[in-house]
Amino acid sequence: MSTIFTSSIGKKLMMSLAGFFLLAFLLVHLGINLLVIIYDDPMVYNKVAHFMGTNILVKIFEIVLMGGILLHIIYALILQIQNWIARPKRYSKANYSNTSFFSKFMIHTAIITLVFLAIHFADFYFKAKFGHTETLVVDGVLYHDLATEIVDKFKMLPFVVFYIAAFIFLGFHLVHGFQSAFKTYGLDNSRFTPVIQALAIVYSVVIVGGNTMIPLMIYFS
Repeated sequence: MSTIFTSSIGKKLMMSLAGFFLLAFLLVHLGINLLVIIYDDPMVYNKVAHFMGTNILVKIFEIVLMGGILLHIIYALILQIQNWIARPKRYSKANYSNTSFFSKFMIHTAIITLVFLAIHFADFYFKAKFGHTETLVVDGVLYHDLATEIVDKFKMLPFVVFYIAAFIFLGFHLVHGFQSAFKTYGLDNSRFTPVIQALAIVYSVVIVGGNTMIPLMIYFS
């Protein structure tokens, strides 16, 4: 059992498992955020966000999510450092003939995504958690007005540009990460690989396109 956490393949399996969990979360996150532009009433989003922040099952899921993010980051860093140690001297001319465009820059897109996550959590998640957002009372229930917070943010062009750029980099990361996760579990053959590659692109386009549409529609509304 200990080899799952210490061996190279074990680390890849754990990182992939956490990656699958995060892939599912991104879809849920997108679906909730789309409420801001689907409904004119900001309370639709605020009520869903309130439910997500107070429901005990969701709160447990939230803890698991944080653990999944940390697990994914930790194992990714360990594997990358091990790769660097295994090849301390860089080739004078890198050989990328068997390396996809997305995998070449996996660590770079990961770092950019990590920076974006830190800023994103500081802007929304921690503000709501520690009571630094505007609140309103509807039918005797106190809500964080996160919908207005989002709209206000996406009325600022620099924030819109940064947000869209971050999701584009995330999209590059997802294309390779999606395929790598399945590859780690042995689904890497002539039968499954083309399907997985297609799904990776479709998934990434949906995540990037959906999250890009939200700030653009708010900014130009």
